[in-house]
Amino acid sequence: MTPETPKFWTLPPGDGRAGPRSRALFTAAQSLIPGGVNSPVRAFRSVGGDPPYIRAAHGAHLLTEDGVTLIDYVGSWGPAILGHAHPAVIEAVTRAAQDGLSFGACAAGEVEFAELLCRVVPALRGGLVRLVSSGTEATMSALRLARGFTGRTKIVKADGGYHGHADMLLVAAGSGAATLGIPGSGGVPEATVHDTLTVPFNDAEAFARVLAENPGQVAAIIIEPVAGNMGCVPPQPGYLQRLRELCSEHGTLLILDEVMTGFRVAFGGAHARYGVTPDLVCLGKIVGGGMPCGAYGGRRDIMQQIAPLGPVYQAGTLSGNPLAVAAGLATLGLLEREDPYAQLEAASAALVDGIAARAARHGVPMVGNRVGAMFTGFFRAGEVHNYDDAKGSDLAAFGRFHGEMLARGVYLAPSQFEAAFLSTAHDAGVIEHTLQAADEALAIVARHA
Repeated sequence: MTPETPKFWTLPPGDGRAGPRSRALFTAAQSLIPGGVNSPVRAFRSVGGDPPYIRAAHGAHLLTEDGVTLIDYVGSWGPAILGHAHPAVIEAVTRAAQDGLSFGACAAGEVEFAELLCRVVPALRGGLVRLVSSGTEATMSALRLARGFTGRTKIVKADGGYHGHADMLLVAAGSGAATLGIPGSGGVPEATVHDTLTVPFNDAEAFARVLAENPGQVAAIIIEPVAGNMGCVPPQPGYLQRLRELCSEHGTLLILDEVMTGFRVAFGGAHARYGVTPDLVCLGKIVGGGMPCGAYGGRRDIMQQIAPLGPVYQAGTLSGNPLAVAAGLATLGLLEREDPYAQLEAASAALVDGIAARAARHGVPMVGNRVGAMFTGFFRAGEVHNYDDAKGSDLAAFGRFHGEMLARGVYLAPSQFEAAFLSTAHDAGVIEHTLQAADEALAIVARHA
């Protein structure tokens, strides 16, 4: 039975800064959990203050443990494209849960979900897909598969690109020409990332140089078609197409990490939007409808190397979990039937253009990047096309803006280098409240410049 819709979301947004209950919970958490959080960015260290604790979410709104309603632009870091707790998704998960939470065995829902993905995701048409439980699992598995299929060892990623916390992908951000990987985390031996190379995002010719300098050695390049972990950075015209050409010329696999962009910037993914078909695609976030779920797949001849068909091993107890599959089927089914992408594009444009106009009026340097329902306002003058550009942002200004927006009931990601997301639940009233809050917050930023 579908739970009754909560009423908190009808209340006006309030001051979302951590109140007594949130502060008490965070204090307790710090004695039990490293840093008090189960994912580092949640600690608010880059913006200051303590994090508000969330009790519930519905539509475009959150309810904090201090009883305050917030407008949410984090969206569970991307999955909530239909808004939180969409009734159809909740009903699907509730119905599935009545039959059991996990089987560790084959189930009909896996087949239905795979059929849907292989029908609507261009990279999967005619190919195969494997379900996993997270984006990190999807990317690390795709890269192991790429090495197994090609017999090569080196991989290439973009400077500033994040593809999960697998050892080989935790490489320090670099700049300029491609460099040999250097561990960007404790506990990662240099040998583990020795074969991970980095190139600047939006610089296809840097990738061409890597291929020329490492002939026959590069198994794959993994890239977000729209970068989201340096903030939202769209691909320059022709960039993805040139990567496709270079990979085909050199026998290197093109892996598109669409954990964030899949079904967010277009139905079927960013590669559907830009007309570039990768050899392998990694999916997550939206495909699980808010439940832990990921997938990777692509060309049949490559995917046939995965066990039990081939020698590349990958397994997972909760892969194809029936609750995650039910949420994913409900979410993607709604997106296909309702086709909200024009609505999302218009809302995104109104929001980002409106904030940028207010920043200009207050004399605050800001450039707004957006694609579909993801966006970032970078506190800097000039365009942002790569990680070096993004790092030129005024982090103090962003931190002040973040705090002032939170005080006015708007919950943004606590990092300049994280994309923001909106949903079909972000209606005109929500956008208008956000713009008014931004106008007031930017006025304060300007006074402290």
